[in-house]
Amino acid sequence: MQLTVNGQSHTVDVEDDMPLLWVLRDELGITGVKYGCGIAQCGACTVHMDGVAVRSCQVSAGSADGADVVTVEGLGTPDAMHAVQQAWVNHQVAQCGYCQSGQIMQAASLLDNNPDPSDTDIDMVMSGNLCRCGTYPRIRAAIKTAAATLKET
Repeated sequence: MQLTVNGQSHTVDVEDDMPLLWVLRDELGITGVKYGCGIAQCGACTVHMDGVAVRSCQVSAGSADGADVVTVEGLGTPDAMHAVQQAWVNHQVAQCGYCQSGQIMQAASLLDNNPDPSDTDIDMVMSGNLCRCGTYPRIRAAIKTAAATLKET
């Protein structure tokens, strides 16, 4: 099957029902996407597939065949961070950091769909991404900062 991940084309020989999460991590070595719960309840495995935030633990490789997949590694680079990534750094959002790639991908999707989210909008969209460290106030502040930055560009 053929996947485009972070702008690069990959041919993978896996079972159609293999979760996209394992294709990314085990077959392609893309480890920014994390395994959290395996039942799409924590959001640690969030990636964009054809521009939509999805839980890669519940997306089959077969359904991703031909799709454009973006992980946190493809959102930006250390020298050219996406506005959400830069806001995460500026607000020192991460504590343990385990959930942060999924949080960042969900936040970027939120801002793609709603460039000026209210606190309620942020809370609703981000509620499926769990942070055991409880950095939710910093997550909300970072999203607001990223939204303002994106408006300026």
